[in-house]
Order: sequence, then structure tokens, then C-alpha cells
Amino acid sequence: MAAESGAQVVICDKNELGGQALEQELPGTVFLRCDVTQEEDVRALLSETVRCFGRLDCVVNNAGYHPPPQRPEETSAQDFRQLLELNLLGTYTLTKLALPHLRRSRGNVINISSLVGAIGQSQAVPYVATKGAVTAMTKALALDESQYGVRVNCISPGNIWTPLWEELAALTPNPMATVREGTLAQPLGRMGQPADVGAAAVFLASEANFCTGIELLVTGGAELGYGCKAHGSTPVEAPQIPS
Repeated sequence: MAAESGAQVVICDKNELGGQALEQELPGTVFLRCDVTQEEDVRALLSETVRCFGRLDCVVNNAGYHPPPQRPEETSAQDFRQLLELNLLGTYTLTKLALPHLRRSRGNVINISSLVGAIGQSQAVPYVATKGAVTAMTKALALDESQYGVRVNCISPGNIWTPLWEELAALTPNPMATVREGTLAQPLGRMGQPADVGAAAVFLASEANFCTGIELLVTGGAELGYGCKAHGSTPVEAPQIPS
């Protein structure tokens, strides 16, 4: 979306083949290999970006992963640390190292968080914790960077149909039922597309000049209204109805 709007876009990925394929798919983009959990990779990414284009106006922190469903007792501290390295510390490191450039350009940061960081998600304690931290960090950074004219916002998507969503659905006993459940979670009656998130990022980067520290929900309304939350094994106390 950003490239289509005329921006000069650098994309990064630690998967070189995937990144090169995306570069071919999106005209006007430049691919640079980078593992955001490695600080030296991040330094090189920023240095090469500024060398190529002379400035840096916006950083979108989109690297992240959602593990398969796990009950709390099935998680490990080591797996949690690795997820923190990617979902939270990768965002922190890239932002921290980009700030000198963004202060010069009075640019902005867009962090990709998640709706579940605010409302929770079953069998996803580490993931929810990392995304809740991204949203909180966004607000703290917005306060610190406002004195330099740098805006910091985040996008919290809901169900967005991506290869990862499809991969996780395939691990469930009935993938088609899982996809249908995910689709029906939105009052709009569909899952979002990556382009929906991209359009929100373009808006925050180029039009939302009086917005900082906000969490923009791109969810199709999934957080609205009431729904059935208790499981069959959950003790339920029904109110007594007078006869």
C-alpha cells in the first residue's frame, strides 16, 4: 500500500528467498535481509536504508509470530523469551536505533500490535503478553518522542487472513470450522486482508498528523458486543428466576 501511494519502501525479512519474492511482487520496494532480533542486523538495515534514500520518515514494526495454541502448563520460559525477542524486543531495538533519523525528519513509528493484547485470547498467554506490551510501549514512546515531533502509534488487527492464520487453522481438528468461526467473529462477516492493515498504516504515516499514542483497531468490529465465553467445564451459576 505504501509503495502504491508513492513512498520509497524498504522491506526486511530474515528469509532471503521470501523477501526477494516480495520485492518482485511489489514494484518500487527494496529488500534488505535483516533479523530484527540481532542488533547488528538492525544497524545495517538502517544504515543501508539511509544510504540509499538519504532519510528515514517512517518505521513500521511488523515482524512477529503467533505460536500454535498452548495451555499455560504447556508453555516454557525459553519459548516465552524467544517470542519476547521477536515480538517485543525486535520492535524496541529497531525503533530505538531509528529515532535519531526520525527526529531529523520529524517522522513517525507504527507498531503492529494485536486486538488480543487488549481483550485476551485463549491458550495464547505468551503471545497476548508480548502484544499487550507493544501497545503499552507505543504510548510511552509517544510521550517521550513528542518533544522531537515524532509520532508513535500502533495498529491492532483482529482476524486477518494471512498464511500464518491458515497455518494455525490447519493444526486444528476441523480447519474449515475454525476458519468459519474466525470469519463469523466479525460483525462485518469477513476476515480482514493484509491490504486493510496496509491502508491503516498509510493513513497513520501520511494523514494522521494530529494522532500520537493511539491504538487503531483494524478488526471488523470483532471486539463489539457480548458473546458466549464460558466452556462446558466452567462452573456456571445461573441467576434464580422467581416462579
